[in-house]
Amino acid sequence: MSKHLKTRSHRVAAATALAATTVLLVAGPASAHVTVQPSSVAKDATDQTFAFRVPNEDDKASTVKVEVDFPTDHPVPSALVAPVPGWTDQIQTTKLATPIHTDDGDITDVVSQVVWTGGQIAPGHYQDFTVDLGALPTGTDKVVFKALQTYNNGNIVRWIEESKDGQPEPQHPAPVLELTAAEGTTANPSPAANSNPTGNPTSTPTAAAKTDSSDSTARTLGIVGIVVGLAGALAAVLGRRRTA
Repeated sequence: MSKHLKTRSHRVAAATALAATTVLLVAGPASAHVTVQPSSVAKDATDQTFAFRVPNEDDKASTVKVEVDFPTDHPVPSALVAPVPGWTDQIQTTKLATPIHTDDGDITDVVSQVVWTGGQIAPGHYQDFTVDLGALPTGTDKVVFKALQTYNNGNIVRWIEESKDGQPEPQHPAPVLELTAAEGTTANPSPAANSNPTGNPTSTPTAAAKTDSSDSTARTLGIVGIVVGLAGALAAVLGRRRTA
């Protein structure tokens, strides 16, 4: 087992322990939606463990099946799923038309769907389904998942609507993972920051003015000192001549 896979397995094991102690916790308001937690992460983040949080919004029925579809336009190469007590998980994959090139070789099969069945989320409760992503997608600022929630009364809620800027939130929004700028980078640096292409330290105008003023004063004092010294020497010579 590679070092990377061992690290991911340890993260999943920790997530499993957490899930075991938080099964069927009391949910918030009935207006809660299926979301991905955390909802944003840096593009170069090394910890890629996320949880799909599924609340039960039905007062009389229990959730018995959860399906999460992964995007194919910006695919996720691989995923590990943390076991959830009472639930059975299944990972579906699909073959890419254009392989993803990595340092470890080309990736042709990616995750397309994860399905959880066998358990129940009772009314007034929620459940976290934890997944460790092998790598975050590139070339995008967000990853849009689509989730289907099935109740034991036959109802299916489709969390597949994508929110749009300037418009009200849809009734059943899809879970979205925002990918922020990589850590340690600065966006849109000011022109002043790039005004010195040599990379050498530069002084501010005020500091430069103070330096020029100090240099002028030093030169003036030096000239005065030379003149005074010459005058003193000349006076000494004349004095010796008069004495002689």
